[in-house]
Amino acid sequence: MKKSFKELGLSEDFLKNLEEFGFKEPSDIQEKTIPLAMEGKDVIGGSATGSGKTLAFGASIIEKTKHGDGLQTLIMTPTRELAEQVSRSLIQFSKFKKLNILAVYGGVSLVPQMEDLPRADIVVGTPGRLLDHLARKTIDLSKVKFLILDEADRMLDMGFLDDVERIISRCPKERQTFLFSATISTEISKIAKKYMKDPTEVAVESYIDASKLSQVYYDVFPGKKFSLLVHLLKQEESKLVMVFCNTKRSADSIGKNLRNLGINALALHGDLSQNQRTRVLDKFHDSEKFVLVCTDVAARGLDIKNVSHVYNYDSPKNSTEYIHRIGRTARAGKEGKAITILADRDYENFRSVLRDSSLKIERLETPEFEEIALPEASRFRYKRDSGERGRYSSGGRGGGRSSGYGRSSGYGHSSRPSSGGHSRYSHDDSDSREGPKSEGESSGFRGSRHSGGSDRGSGPRRFSRPRNFQRQKRHGDMKFRNRW
Repeated sequence: MKKSFKELGLSEDFLKNLEEFGFKEPSDIQEKTIPLAMEGKDVIGGSATGSGKTLAFGASIIEKTKHGDGLQTLIMTPTRELAEQVSRSLIQFSKFKKLNILAVYGGVSLVPQMEDLPRADIVVGTPGRLLDHLARKTIDLSKVKFLILDEADRMLDMGFLDDVERIISRCPKERQTFLFSATISTEISKIAKKYMKDPTEVAVESYIDASKLSQVYYDVFPGKKFSLLVHLLKQEESKLVMVFCNTKRSADSIGKNLRNLGINALALHGDLSQNQRTRVLDKFHDSEKFVLVCTDVAARGLDIKNVSHVYNYDSPKNSTEYIHRIGRTARAGKEGKAITILADRDYENFRSVLRDSSLKIERLETPEFEEIALPEASRFRYKRDSGERGRYSSGGRGGGRSSGYGRSSGYGHSSRPSSGGHSRYSHDDSDSREGPKSEGESSGFRGSRHSGGSDRGSGPRRFSRPRNFQRQKRHGDMKFRNRW
C-alpha cells in the first residue's frame, strides 16, 4: 500500500506547502528515496525524467538546509534548462523556509552570479560554469553537506566526467551524496563506489504507461522523410509534439521548413543562446499546438508535460536513447504515440534499438502522401562529399541521389547552382558510418541517376559542369571555387 507524504517523515510546514501546490501522494521514487534521505544515507536513484526525483532528493535537503549558513547544498546538472527547472522546483518546495536558491550555468553573464553566490544556501549548476566560479574563487564549497548528481548518465555522455570529479574533490568528504540516473552503467557504478558511502540503490519502473503508448515505425525512400513527417503532422490528432534529430543542423533545417509550410514549430539545440532557448520553451509551454524540433542533449532533463506525439526523425543509436525520447509522452495516464521514420541510413541504429526485446514497435505501411516540392533553386546542391567534384545532383522526381525533398534539397536552405564565387556545399547530418552521406544521397539506391555534368532525364532542368572549374588547396584543406 502506498504511503502518504506524512508517513515519510516530513515536517508539517513542508506538508502544508506540498498540499498548497497540489501534491497528494508520493511517486514511487519519492516514496523509496525520501525516508532514506531523511535518515542521512547516500542514495543511488535509477529514475527517468518526469518521475518526481527533484522532490525525492529536494525534500530532505530543504528540511535540513539552514538559511544564512553559507552554501550547504550543491546540485550538478548536465544542461542549463535542467538547472533552471530544478532551481524553480526547489524554490517552490522551500517557500515556507525562504532559502536562497541559485542556478548557475553558462551562456549568461558571470557577474550577477558572482554577486548572488555569497548569499546562496543551495546552488544548482552545470559543471562548466561551476569550474569557472571555482577558478575565480567566487564559490566556496567548504560547507557543502549535501551533494546531488542529477542526470549523471547524461553528464558522462556529454564528456563531463573529469569536470564532475574535479568539483567533487573540492567538496568536504563528510557529506551526504545522491546520484540520480536513468541508467546505472558501469561508469556510474564506478563513480558511486569512489565518491559515495555505502549507498542504497533505489530503482523504479518506467514512468511511461505502456498500455497507453503506441509505438510504430515507417520505412521510406531516401529523400522522402520530410514529406512523410509533414503528412503525419497534418493527419495525426496531435497537440504538443517533439521531433528528435541527431544533429543541430538537421533540427534547424526541419524547424525552418515546417514554419515555411505554416506549421507552428521551433528548433531547440545547444547552439542557441540562453535567452533564445528560454523563449522557445516558453512558447512550447504556452501553446496548445506546437512542434518542438530538438536534439537529445537539448531535450534531456526537460520536464515537459502533455506531449501527445514523439517523432524520431533520425533513429536513436540504441534502446536507451529511444526510451529517453519516447518517455516524453504517455505520462500520468494519458495516451501517447511514438513514431520513427526510417530511411536506409537509419537501419544500423534502429537494429540496435530493436535488440531490446521489451520494446514492441510495430511497422506500418507507408501511407500515400504529397511530396513537398521545395523551391526550384533549392533542388540543386553541390556535392562536396560525393567524391565527384564539380557535379550537381538534380531534384527531379526520378528519386535516387537527390529527389528534391530530402536533406540534399536543404529543407529550405538557400541552395542554388553556382554562378560564380564560392560553391555552396551540402552537409552530412548522418552520424552513421555507413550508408549515404546525406539523405537522398545513396550509392546505387533505388534507381539513383547521376552522370557526368548533367542529370539527363532525372529532373526538369539541366546544368552542365562549370567551365574552368579549378581546385585550390588552402591551409591544408581542399577547397573548390568556380572561375569564369
